[in-house]
Parts: sequence; C-alpha cells; structure tokens
Amino acid sequence: MIISLLLGALIGWIAGKLMGTKGGIIRSIILGLVGSAVGNFIASSVGIGAQNSVGSILIGVGGACLVVLVGRWLFGK
Repeated sequence: MIISLLLGALIGWIAGKLMGTKGGIIRSIILGLVGSAVGNFIASSVGIGAQNSVGSILIGVGGACLVVLVGRWLFGK
C-alpha cells in the first residue's frame, strides 16, 4: 500500500513536470494512481505490457499525461 502511494506520487510528479501542472503531494498521488490505471488499461487493450518497474512507471506517466490532457480539454486550463 505504501509503495503504491509512493509510486503514484512519483508518477504524478513526473507527469506534472512534463505537463506543467501545479499541485501538492495529494494531487500528485491521485494523478499518479489514476494515470497508472488509465495507462495500464490502454496498454493492455493494445497488447502492451510492462516487463519491469521502469516500464510500469513509463506506462503510468503516459496515462497520467493523458489524464491531464483530457482534464484540460474538459475543464480548460
């Protein structure tokens, strides 16, 4: 559980830096966890799977960036 939250925070922080968003640790954790779920769903839907933790983090960051893009599209900047 703690490791999932830490990885979620890391993924959310990386995605936030890439996408230029601002927010605290709670926002990063939520973004990372939701982004990981979205990224894993999309990756598994197209037949891509992570072979190690670096791949999982990359898929999570991609999903988190997608969540940020959709959020910007829906709610504006």
